[in-house]
Amino acid sequence: MNVNDYCKGVEQELTAWKAKLYDANRKLDQLAGKDKEKILGHLGDLNIIVTEMEDRVEQLRNECPTEWSPVKEEIDDAHVNMRSKYEETMELIGKAAPVSIPG
Repeated sequence: MNVNDYCKGVEQELTAWKAKLYDANRKLDQLAGKDKEKILGHLGDLNIIVTEMEDRVEQLRNECPTEWSPVKEEIDDAHVNMRSKYEETMELIGKAAPVSIPG
């Protein structure tokens, strides 16, 4: 796989993640108190991961290194970390919601 194809694929994944984070933020807005504060930190972490992945993709595009596997590894690791953090966050939202939150 060449670097441009990889970058396009990651950008598509990031777009999907941004939509998920938007939905999670909407659900968070319906919560109150300590639960909301705790979950807000998790969402902040997720936004940081997305930003870091965007930066790495931009780095690949601009620098176009001949050996780009280290950056690919960073992006792949961040993706795994993001998935785990997202699942944890959604579990916290589910536990904090007194009734099912639509969306």
